[in-house]
Amino acid sequence: MSDQSRIDIQNVTKTFGGINAVSEVDLSIEGGAYCCMIGPSGCGKTTLLRMIAGHETPTSGTISIGGQDVTSLKTGSRGTALMFQNYALFPHLTITDNVAFSLKVRGQSADARREAAREMLDRVQLLHLANRVPSELSGGQQQRVALARALITNPKVLLLDEPLSALDEFLRLRMRVELKRLQSDLGITFVHVTHTQPEAIALADQVVVMDHGVIEQAASPREIYNKPHSPYVARFMGGQNVLGGTVERVSDNTAIALSPDGTRYDLPDANDVKPGDKVRFSVRRDRISLADKAQDASNSAFGQVTNIEYQGTFVKVSLDTGQREEFIAYVDDEEYFAAPKEVGQKVYATWKPHLNHLLRGTNDSAGMPHE
Repeated sequence: MSDQSRIDIQNVTKTFGGINAVSEVDLSIEGGAYCCMIGPSGCGKTTLLRMIAGHETPTSGTISIGGQDVTSLKTGSRGTALMFQNYALFPHLTITDNVAFSLKVRGQSADARREAAREMLDRVQLLHLANRVPSELSGGQQQRVALARALITNPKVLLLDEPLSALDEFLRLRMRVELKRLQSDLGITFVHVTHTQPEAIALADQVVVMDHGVIEQAASPREIYNKPHSPYVARFMGGQNVLGGTVERVSDNTAIALSPDGTRYDLPDANDVKPGDKVRFSVRRDRISLADKAQDASNSAFGQVTNIEYQGTFVKVSLDTGQREEFIAYVDDEEYFAAPKEVGQKVYATWKPHLNHLLRGTNDSAGMPHE
């Protein structure tokens, strides 16, 4: 199945009214992988999903599934199934008949399609509710019906358009587990559009971060989180502070950069920069310590505490360092309460130099939703 469900997108552009919603996208998704596309509103992720499904046709470029060019094929002929964000269940049909509907369209007998529907309902643990109508189900149960209906055609690829957005936090976490279990059991490719960073990190084998119709980075969740390509990815995925400076010198694969206030930063793996270059780099928020006095002037930030939020396992402390964006530290709760801070207090944030990650991409936008 893995080769049959591999997706290859080559130089795909989609234009609406002279504006590129998707621009020259190249992407490969391995068969049997769970891929999450993420980005702010208007970034092109849903348009790309709809082109894979066949609900939109690329202005240029090609889309292949399992080695077959499906760019111009009809929706029902390319081996995909799309689960809509609003589930789109028929309110007057039982959930058995909802799930069986596509088989009815294909001309299967009533007995055969209902037996197949019951088997699929059993897979999503809803067989005991087979004779109910959608209004008698919870949001999470309706979502599982929509999943069963999408899967009954045995697609090579299941496409999900923000499938968890209508659920409350508790159900969303439960359904994340269900989706991952189903994908693992079925072994087919899932392509899941979301705007929620923890959802993408938790579910995906491959995360695709988009902005203004282009792919900023496509990689494993760990690489996306730990080694973002650009300031945009670092900010949008969260968990990172973005800093900047000018390269003073490069020695032994390490660049020494100076910030506007003269703070020195050691940037490892930086043999592709030279003195005088303006650079951006990131450091993880959960690797930062706070102190009342400076231990070392390098690899640090000095600022005034502007906000404190208790998050259970850690405390989020925001600092105004005089730069354009706030600096944030996620401090372990025991460490924080051993030396708590106050709003208005001036503190030093420090970290080890090897945690600095050079950002090589040029997109320096804030990673906020587009208007």
